[in-house]
Formats: sequence, structure tokens, C-alpha cells
Amino acid sequence: MLEKVQHIIAHFDLDSFFVSVECLNDPSLKGKPVIVGGHNERGVVAACSYEARKFGIHSAMPMKAAMRLCKQAIVVSGTYSEYGRYSKWVTDIFASKAPLFEKASIDEFYLDLTGMDKFFDPLQWTMELRQHIIDETGLPISFGLANNKMVAKIATNEAKPNGFLQVPFGKEREFLSPLDVNKIPGIGEQTEQVLLYMGIKKIADIHRHSQKELEEKLGKWGVDLWNKSHGIHTSKITPYHEAKSISTENTFHENITDTKYIMSELVRMTEKISYELRQDGKVSGCIAVKIRYPDFETTSRQTSVPCTAADDEIIPVVKNLFNKLYKKGNPIRLLGVRLSDLSNEAIQTNIFSNAEKKKTLYSAIDNVKNRFGKLSVHRASSPLSTKEE
Repeated sequence: MLEKVQHIIAHFDLDSFFVSVECLNDPSLKGKPVIVGGHNERGVVAACSYEARKFGIHSAMPMKAAMRLCKQAIVVSGTYSEYGRYSKWVTDIFASKAPLFEKASIDEFYLDLTGMDKFFDPLQWTMELRQHIIDETGLPISFGLANNKMVAKIATNEAKPNGFLQVPFGKEREFLSPLDVNKIPGIGEQTEQVLLYMGIKKIADIHRHSQKELEEKLGKWGVDLWNKSHGIHTSKITPYHEAKSISTENTFHENITDTKYIMSELVRMTEKISYELRQDGKVSGCIAVKIRYPDFETTSRQTSVPCTAADDEIIPVVKNLFNKLYKKGNPIRLLGVRLSDLSNEAIQTNIFSNAEKKKTLYSAIDNVKNRFGKLSVHRASSPLSTKEE
């Protein structure tokens, strides 16, 4: 059995983040059933307001099903750049106030406040930080305070919307017992069905089984489930470090005017840094193109995009930026592509596209590149001979 060590962990979650941002930018949406997501028949719900949830709508639901449940729902496509801006705003506040914090997603944060209780009340400090975020940004935010990340996260979910909850050290099992078993992170629908078959509906039901019994029926996961049901969790805070950017530049041996060649070079360069981005487990929310002419005049242009590391999403943006920036007919000395506003892949992905299938495809492509070399797979239009800086 794992021994519990006292820590002080705060988990913050921006309530219905995408919808909250949309309501700040368009106050007429407040108090209405709002859905953020794709408008077409294959679209899915990325987020929804609490008013929409009352109709049974939830994230990842097909848009067609959501609209059947609530025909009067207001659907907005999503303002990606604004979500990134507000997320960074909140991140900067945590960075300026918290001794150690982890950014778990675009709207979710963990703070390690262990040891702060020697100087002041951690609950009071956390309450004041929450109010500061609300006052500064206008965003509703909830938090849970507990001995570890898992219990703090569950406490946050119980405190929503726009509230807070502390689970005192040693009271984890008492707090968890009356909750439904699916409140434990990692328990999906299939696992829940297995547990229901075993007569386990509430977390308290797990307590009637020994570690050995659960291990016999569920394997190693049974031991993990037993520990979680008793509030034992050892995951550490991963300190947040803001990734700056990833870029590549190519200075040509001769000044280039062949637009077809330039475009194919842009594709090759973009594939290269997109691959590197995926290897680092990152996604980008800002794309830039740089051009230098023979007289050393240098210009660049950038744009915000839904966070991605997919070639097929980044390349069209790169081409579009180039076409807007390039002085037609002028020879080019240097080309550059930069991906910035980076974050962990787990933090932000383009939730408005079929991300899982695309992720599987690029994983397969990257495995081939890792095994046979970066140039083993490339688009047919990509040239293979360049000189890069």
C-alpha cells in the first residue's frame, strides 16, 4: 500500500472556457444555450454552456444530435486566437503568482503550494488568486485544493460552476466515498460497465474489495483503482515552461524566381518543422513566413491558427502567407518558416477537426521517418536538395 504524504495541490479549471470567451466578446450570448463547434453535419460539440447542458448536450457529441436536443441552441464556430489569448492571460497570472505550476490543458492548471502553509493560509491565498483571475479577465474559474492532483481535480469538478472546494488532508476517502465511480479520472464507459457488473456504482463500493480481489479481476489496473478510491495518487507537478518557437530558414545558392520551385521548397521546409514539432509532442498556434530579397530587404508575415502539428493544416497557411507577402517577379535570397505559440499536444489540438484519425496517420508517417530517415516520406512536389541555415 502506498503511504500518503501531505502535499498541498490546487487544481484550477476555467469553466466552460470556450463559451465563456465567446460570451465576453458577445455579451448577448450570456444565459443562453450556446454551442461551440462545427456547423456542418459531421461537426461535433467542442464546448457548450451550462444552459445547453440542461438539455443533455455535452462535448464530443455530434452536432446533429445536439441540435435535436435543443433546436434553439446558438452555434458559434469558435474564435481560436481569442482562446489562445485568454489562456495566455491566465497562464501569465499563474506564472507571476504561483511558486510552481503546471499547465495541463488550454484551460486547466495545477499549482503546488506545499510548504506555503508555514507562512499563510493556502486556502485563503488560493481564493484570492481565483478572485484576481476573475477580476482581471472576466472569466469564471473553479478550483479544488487537496493532497494530490487527482483529488484536487475531482474536487474542482464537484465545485463547478465557478466555485471552490477544499479536501482536508486525511479526509480523501471520506470525500470520495459517496461519489459515482466514474468521477475517478480514467474510468470510461466500458470500464464503468465492467465495474457495474461487479456491483460497483459508488467509489465506496470499491472499498468493500481488497487490493488482491481487484487485481485478480482487473489486473494491475485493479490495484491502481483501489489506490485512487482511497485518495492515493503520486503524479507530480510538471513545471510549466513556455516553448518559444521552432523555425527553419534556407539561403539559396542562387537567387530564385521560379515560383513552382519556391512553393515546393516551402512545402518541404514546413514538413520538416512540422515533423520536429510532433517529435517534441508540441502543437503550434501561430505560423509565420519570412522572405529576404537580394538587396537584404527582409519581410515577414504571421497569423494565428487553431493549434496543430499537421502538415496538411499548416502548409496551406504557409502558402497563403507567402502569396500575400511576396513581391511577384522579384528574386528571393532566403525563405523562412516559423511555428510559434507552442504548447503541449495534450494541451491544445484542433478539436473542430477529426483529430484522432489524423493523429494516427501522422504517427504512422513519423514512424517511417524515424526508421528510414526524415526524407523517406515527403510530398511529391518537395525538392530534396537545399542548403539550410
